[in-house]
Amino acid sequence: MSTHITIEIKDHIAWLTFNRPDKGNAITPDFFAEITQTFTDFAKNPEVRVIVIKANGKHFTTGLDLMAAANIFGNAANNKEEFRRLIIDLQESMNAVEKCHKPVIAAAHGLCIGAGIDLLSACDIRIAEKNTMFSIRETKIAIVADLGTLQRLPYIIGYGWFNELALTGRNFSADEALTMGFVTHVCNGETELLETAKNIATEIAENSPMTVQNIKEVIQYSRDNGVYSGLAYVAQKNAAILPSADLQEAMTAFLEKRKPVFK
Repeated sequence: MSTHITIEIKDHIAWLTFNRPDKGNAITPDFFAEITQTFTDFAKNPEVRVIVIKANGKHFTTGLDLMAAANIFGNAANNKEEFRRLIIDLQESMNAVEKCHKPVIAAAHGLCIGAGIDLLSACDIRIAEKNTMFSIRETKIAIVADLGTLQRLPYIIGYGWFNELALTGRNFSADEALTMGFVTHVCNGETELLETAKNIATEIAENSPMTVQNIKEVIQYSRDNGVYSGLAYVAQKNAAILPSADLQEAMTAFLEKRKPVFK
């Protein structure tokens, strides 16, 4: 049983909920290991087609729990190599979110700062409640963000916006996040936020899971390797998987004028 998160799986959607509301859902070192294992499990679970990350309480996350992490920073002065290896281990939690071949949607509200930005940057789709406030807060506390924000966020919002936010560490609103393309929807209240997340997740879950998962892989491969390598990769993908049972179901459903049921 986790003290940090709860999980509910229904209609092929896994709802992962941060559950430390009394602590602002601040992220502890143990939480990172939980995320790595949880997303490894999601990837293996055929009942899961989409994951939605949300939070109980006032905030999505106030970032790293500095009290819980105090020993980490204290030990850093004594053993630099051990600290470097620890950072790499923590990075794997965010990598697990991005590498999970099933789409991940983040639904943020309240504060989403520091490690919260690392997490959202590793997700595929981000939406927010209108009063959400974001920040690459590490800048303000003399830390270089090291769990993925500096590597992933420029590809999402472009270097102009990114450089300003990373170098100032300032707060930015949900409306600003929408303008720069960090989020795709701004919702009025948490009820609308969760309903929007559910609608997007349901629409994804109703598609062919094999196709959705391969699309995610091609998107990431093309981002990391360029246009022409990406074209060669998708050609290889489709040559390997087509025709598929889901494609046959799509064609049959079209002819029979019904909604396809993908397996």
